[in-house]
Amino acid sequence: MNRRGRETFSTYHPLVNMLYFALVFGCAMFFLHPVCLALSLSGAFGYALYLDGGKAVRFALLYMLPLLLLTALLNPAFNHEGETILLYMRDGNPLTLESILYGAAAAFMLITVIFWFNCYNAVMTSDKFVYLFGRLIPALSLVLSMALRFAPRFRDQIKVIANGQRGLGRDPGRGNLWRRARQGLRLLSILVAWALENAVETADSMKSRGYGLPGRSAFSIYRFDGRDRRALLFIALCGAYILRGAAAGGLRFTFFPALSGAGADPYSLSLFAVYGLLCFTPLFINGREEYRWKSFVSKI
Repeated sequence: MNRRGRETFSTYHPLVNMLYFALVFGCAMFFLHPVCLALSLSGAFGYALYLDGGKAVRFALLYMLPLLLLTALLNPAFNHEGETILLYMRDGNPLTLESILYGAAAAFMLITVIFWFNCYNAVMTSDKFVYLFGRLIPALSLVLSMALRFAPRFRDQIKVIANGQRGLGRDPGRGNLWRRARQGLRLLSILVAWALENAVETADSMKSRGYGLPGRSAFSIYRFDGRDRRALLFIALCGAYILRGAAAGGLRFTFFPALSGAGADPYSLSLFAVYGLLCFTPLFINGREEYRWKSFVSKI
């Protein structure tokens, strides 16, 4: 079941949402410690599951799992570094344990970032992005918001076009290979024409409203209140502690020439704990609000 209507974290100020996703994106891309990867992937998948329910599970099984296996298997085929040799291939190159684990870590990092990006798309709507950056970089913020918004709109629009073509007897999934390719190209042509027309209409609409002109005022529904201040302070403190610890080597992990990294010392364990809090922050917020709501309903 889609629970986006009861989702609380997306109701926070756009600055809070943007800072949070900037931190989890950066950490997911640069921290290859297995514990960090596990925490980040768990938090991203858990939040995606909360937002989209069964769609997140289907997306993981249909797309993320094959991508994980493909990425994990490709790295050992081209990367032969590492001192733990498992066997030699036919071409004489060694297959090492380190290259296999590095490929798995890179695969987990990739799907984690994709899951976080799906959550970002659900929370950071185009109006939030324009609100944050419209005054600083009006043209670029508009282009970026349109680009980020086009991915889900493309998916919905191509279904509409395909249904229309199917009603005209031009089903792109039927016929021989040549016919399906021709129908697919026609589908793509219609989609590109729609996208270009939509972009021109959006640009004309924003220009007629005076978007980007000096001194232009703008209505906003966003207000930075006490709840946002507390959340921003919490996220900033967690991020500062994690980044400071990473700079000090508390989250270090290397794969080559041999596996080595931060272990179970108290400082590293504290960094893992804070990183886990950061990754699960949206779920904690939503769970707390649901508990409060159920407690309130039970008293009525």
